[in-house]
Amino acid sequence: MPKYNLPVSRNLWGFKTHMTKQLRLLPLAAMEKILKVHGADRVAENAKEALKEILESYAEKVAKHAVRFALHAGRK
Repeated sequence: MPKYNLPVSRNLWGFKTHMTKQLRLLPLAAMEKILKVHGADRVAENAKEALKEILESYAEKVAKHAVRFALHAGRK
């Protein structure tokens, strides 16, 4: 698996993030819905953005592992 030397920065919560093209994978409306389903009456904009950033960071890690495992197993 090729390793790219992408610039790394840290976000507000201290997570390492690669400064790649920022894709809008998860909409903020979905973050609000998740928070409301779990009991929030009102949701601040920064709470939606924080949840979005955390979930996207986790999804990126899972996707990288999935690709690595697929390549190891000889899948494309």
